Amino acid sequence: MKSTITSFVMCLLLCVSSTVFAQLNTPRGSQMASVMQRVGTTDITITYSRPSVNDREVWGKLVPYGMNNLGFGTAETSPWRAGANENTTITFTHDAKVEGKDIAAGTYGLHINVKDENNATIILSKDKDAWGSYFYDPANDALRADVKLEDINHTELLTYDFAEVTANSATAALKWEKKAIPFKIEVDVAEIVMDDIRAQFKGQKGFTRQNWEQAANFALNNGGDLDEALSWVNAALEGQFFSQKTFNGLAIKAQILQKKGDMEGFRKTMDEAVTMANPNQINRIGYAMIAAKDFDRAIKYLSMNVESDPKNANWHDSLGEAYKAKGENKTAIKHFKKSLALDPPANVKANSEKNLKELGAM
Repeated sequence: MKSTITSFVMCLLLCVSSTVFAQLNTPRGSQMASVMQRVGTTDITITYSRPSVNDREVWGKLVPYGMNNLGFGTAETSPWRAGANENTTITFTHDAKVEGKDIAAGTYGLHINVKDENNATIILSKDKDAWGSYFYDPANDALRADVKLEDINHTELLTYDFAEVTANSATAALKWEKKAIPFKIEVDVAEIVMDDIRAQFKGQKGFTRQNWEQAANFALNNGGDLDEALSWVNAALEGQFFSQKTFNGLAIKAQILQKKGDMEGFRKTMDEAVTMANPNQINRIGYAMIAAKDFDRAIKYLSMNVESDPKNANWHDSLGEAYKAKGENKTAIKHFKKSLALDPPANVKANSEKNLKELGAM
């Protein structure tokens, strides 16, 4: 019996011990948060905990200036953890630049050395898993960048946001109390997308014509290699089992040739494209020819729409612009007046009237 009681007591003690030391999921004083911004195809994510001001003096007090001995951990001196609780982290899904300095794709501990009320240094550490800045080691620094603090309206909860976003960059900012600490992140969107396209073309996505057209169009409009773009659109048009000549493919090819300075190839390809075009597409390439100052081709293309649909006010208005651009004002006036006689929609009416006034015919 004694053995049985002893066994029971030991079992009870083990159960009690497990219960005592089990971790309960209770709310924190500084709640966890995360903010993400996409730039091109690159995701930038900051994960942090959000302390409140709570009537405390923050800068220079709660957040002491400079590097400090925090009295715990292995660091002799530490920057601020840029939040509360665990490491604040920042993740880049592709290589990027922070304040003009290269940073490789990955996740980093985000620390800030707040030097004074106007100056700070952003520190990205390869040690992303440490608690706060207690174990900060400068040997793990991946990047340091000096930035300026800015004055802002009162922000009670520490907040990261991306206030400024462009096609190739985003400015992240830590905001707390009456100060903001912004830092600019830049991404080479075109090169990242082009590298991704090249990789995807080795797989299933390389067997679809539309993907080759899309890739060529992206390179054309985003500073890509024009020779590579031309090879991509040519693959979409002919020579592959998925190839097919389409207006869209020919129009992209024409624009690439134009950008390369091959005007003969541009015009020849546009001549082929117009044979596959619907009226709206014909109208667009007519204006493209006006922009290229090939007024005879513009008139030839836009006349096709007028001949097929002579009661369409928009087609007369467009053809009038081609004749006006060429300097044949008498014929231009005729088509603008014809446009107005066909009860045009408001935008077409306004354009025809504007051109007639410019030509002194109203």
